[in-house]
Amino acid sequence: MDTPHSSEAVETVSTAIDLGIDFIDTARGYEGSEFLLGRVIQERGGKNFIVASKTFSHSINGSQWEVDRSLSVLGVPKIDLYQLHDISTAKAWNEAMGENGALEGLKTAQYRGLIDHIGISTHDLEIARWAIECGEFATIMLEYSAFYPESAPLVELAAGRGIGVIVMRPVGGSGRTSAMRGRIANGYNGPLTPANLLRYVLSNPAVSVVIPGARYPSRIIENVATASNYEPMSAAERAQLEADAREFYE
Repeated sequence: MDTPHSSEAVETVSTAIDLGIDFIDTARGYEGSEFLLGRVIQERGGKNFIVASKTFSHSINGSQWEVDRSLSVLGVPKIDLYQLHDISTAKAWNEAMGENGALEGLKTAQYRGLIDHIGISTHDLEIARWAIECGEFATIMLEYSAFYPESAPLVELAAGRGIGVIVMRPVGGSGRTSAMRGRIANGYNGPLTPANLLRYVLSNPAVSVVIPGARYPSRIIENVATASNYEPMSAAERAQLEADAREFYE
């Protein structure tokens, strides 16, 4: 979401791909994001990674238009995963899931061979449960971290039903991450660090993929190093990190 606003945007995405990252999340609503990915794909002569995009539209026609637009901007014949974006209220759920709703539009796009799989993202735990239990989605994107462990039961529920779990804000979101880095620069040497927060999420075997945002290549390099070499956290370590996260703004 934030990568296109970095002066090192192309290098950041290219570094991710070069280091083996093979899942990149974008959305029609992320300013410049699909355009950036399309540029990288064109410059590299194709893509060897999964692209997941999203529609903010709740209508059958709007969602199909957004798929067509994504294909054009990305410069690809098919998108691996297309998601209903931020379905976080009952009103949004009813609109997107109802007659002539966005889900119907994405199913049409899937039938046309324009997308492979359909997913959903949400910031609401009740709606996350509805999405998991309705049987319509291949993936669900939800927030999960030491700052937000309340979603853990839904992560488990989704995995148990064979639904891919995409974790957003694994290190707490850009505001918290910046504050943590500032604190570390000022001498903090406790456990609440971006690397440990990433370890926390990766330690849950029900998680399919983690999508920490990155504006700079250095952040990509740090995250890949953590993911490549981490040791799973013990229950005691996870509990301590959750406690430190609760106290972060106190």
